[in-house]
Amino acid sequence: MCQYSSVDGFANDWHLVHLGSRAIGGAALVIQEATAVSAAGRITYGDMGIWKDDHIDKLRTIVSFIHQHGAVAGIQLAHAGRKASCELPWAGGKQIHSGENHWQTVAPSPIPFVEDDMIPHALNKDEIAALVNDFKLAAIRSLQAGYKLIEIHAAHGYLINEFLSPLSNRRTDDYGGSFENRCRVLLEIIAAIQTVWPADLPLFIRISALDWSEGGWTIDDSVKLALLLKRKGIDLVDTSSGGSSAAAKIPAAPGYQVPFAAAIKKQTGILTGAVGIITSALQAEEILQQQQADLIFMAREHLRDPYFALHAAKELNEDLDWPLQYLRAKR
Repeated sequence: MCQYSSVDGFANDWHLVHLGSRAIGGAALVIQEATAVSAAGRITYGDMGIWKDDHIDKLRTIVSFIHQHGAVAGIQLAHAGRKASCELPWAGGKQIHSGENHWQTVAPSPIPFVEDDMIPHALNKDEIAALVNDFKLAAIRSLQAGYKLIEIHAAHGYLINEFLSPLSNRRTDDYGGSFENRCRVLLEIIAAIQTVWPADLPLFIRISALDWSEGGWTIDDSVKLALLLKRKGIDLVDTSSGGSSAAAKIPAAPGYQVPFAAAIKKQTGILTGAVGIITSALQAEEILQQQQADLIFMAREHLRDPYFALHAAKELNEDLDWPLQYLRAKR
């Protein structure tokens, strides 16, 4: 969950306490918020970044703390594409068209997300190659900072998802048109990261399983993509949905995205993660026991309760280790 609390992409003590609290609270895996691989890849000017070596020192401190307290530290590498250059959410969140915190957005095609947004610059092939290299350099820095897992953010209408979805990709070159061409950028990013990321460390992909819009990306497309990802050595597909169309009608309800993870898992055999209004221990455990997914990602519930995992263990009659400093409160 983005915290929008950085200056020039730098992590700070807010992020240390925020992420560290989830490790103390019993989470097995703590994946850092969408972290921009370039300055222009930020959603807002408050986003975290990993586009320069100077970012590494504070990230290393955070990662070390997470690992000291029994969790695995992961990082989500991202580029916001046409949904970048925005104001902070609590200041309205609209795209900034000029001034100090404005920058030109980029996309596969010059199509804005909403009518009032700026027209994004359509990336040429040299710029796409530079983008792929940005992800590779970010992976190198992630390794130097000590992360044990990378998740590539290819969901929610951000840049990689913009290439995947026919709603936002109207190109006629090698990066548009056919399903294979629209997947090309993601596959190139994966290949580039795999040249520097150790094979024994996990590499996840977060996707939007469907666009919830006519003529958009479908669950069948996601199954086809998952088969490609499995062959490329991806360890898990984190299965969300939506984000490519501002007009989409999404029937959000508890567990509403779990069937997408289940379908991908059943039809491809790849490991999947379930997300989407999963808020209780019993609900999460039922998803696992029914083999609808292999991992449960909980974001908003962890914002509400940093110690959710400790409380969930008690509810499920599991004896989870507590921090020594908190033992007096365990029973």
